[in-house]
Amino acid sequence: MAEQEQAVDKQLAITKIYIKDFSFESPQTPLVFKAGDWKPQTNLNLRSSHTAIEGEGDTHEIVLTITVEAKDDDKTLFLVELAQAGLFEISGYEGDELGAILGSFCPNILFPYAREAMASMIQKGGFPEFVLQPINFDALYMQSKQQLAEQAAAGKAETH
Repeated sequence: MAEQEQAVDKQLAITKIYIKDFSFESPQTPLVFKAGDWKPQTNLNLRSSHTAIEGEGDTHEIVLTITVEAKDDDKTLFLVELAQAGLFEISGYEGDELGAILGSFCPNILFPYAREAMASMIQKGGFPEFVLQPINFDALYMQSKQQLAEQAAAGKAETH
């Protein structure tokens, strides 16, 4: 009976998905379009953040920030940064369970929206189709937790 009551108290809902910030730069245009071979080096930077919204009870804003930079040698061909955000109503979760929702589940929900927006912007910038590959947010979250635990253990070792 207690398990049923606990399950009823847990709720997770998407309230809103939106773009918080978006920028596109292509400093080498129009000369970049004259170049023959298109074989840039691309760098991907990914991070997520979480903010509990004060005065809104169980509302949490999750922001997934993706930066993609394409370079040819040392010249930047394009640089795109997107902050894809969402408001989530999360209640009844605590500890590791809440951490996994905020650090893995919510960014995983936001990623398809971010992937579509990035691909569209890069193509509108005149560049060939760009597809972000799927990302395992569960593995990234676990890796982050492990790094924090190692840092905490290293900090304790230094104080003794």
